[in-house]
Amino acid sequence: MAKNNFTHALGEVLKHEGGYVDHPSDPGGATNLGITIGTLSGWLGRKATKAEVKALTVAGVTPIYRKNYWDVVRGDDLPAGLDLALFDFAVNSGPGRAAMTLQTILGVAADGKIGPITLAAIAKHSASLLINELCSHRLAFLERLSTWPTFGKGWSHRVASVRAEALSMAQSPPREVAPQVPGAQPGSAPPERGRAPTIIIAAIVLAALVAAFFITQVRF
Repeated sequence: MAKNNFTHALGEVLKHEGGYVDHPSDPGGATNLGITIGTLSGWLGRKATKAEVKALTVAGVTPIYRKNYWDVVRGDDLPAGLDLALFDFAVNSGPGRAAMTLQTILGVAADGKIGPITLAAIAKHSASLLINELCSHRLAFLERLSTWPTFGKGWSHRVASVRAEALSMAQSPPREVAPQVPGAQPGSAPPERGRAPTIIIAAIVLAALVAAFFITQVRF
């Protein structure tokens, strides 16, 4: 599983979220680094101000992203690549919708919560296949939104970028670890596999020399 991918995944998300915006067509309202004023209000436990949204930093939003999105979709328990695809979907359209979309693809109950049944179903499928299906379903959902004419171009680019990076993560081979000889310490010299044949050859040569010596003694 991909327990160490959160930082990388967050970096990919922030590439698309950008800085402070307050677009009149965006139902989320004032947003900075992808965190809306509503999300920040929920995090603070009170109504946030636009000034507080503007003041957000990467360090400040990191715990929000982890708790509200990454942990909710069980990012640490997902295969590499699928964690990014589901996380970015959750950030863009909500964890519940992202989870239900994946569950629908898997054919399990779409309750919006990633639990043992969903994880077991994920384990039976190729991560690359699930990434492609999830991104295609996500794009189809976005295309149906009334705000598609305004934000569609950016959303299309985002989904395509996330798909490509997620597939790259899924297809990257695991880091190879040099096999260790049982009982050997890391960095120790490998066993001398050629030693036994060398000893045998030396013994044969020595025997031949001894035989030749005795034959010489007898002849003279």
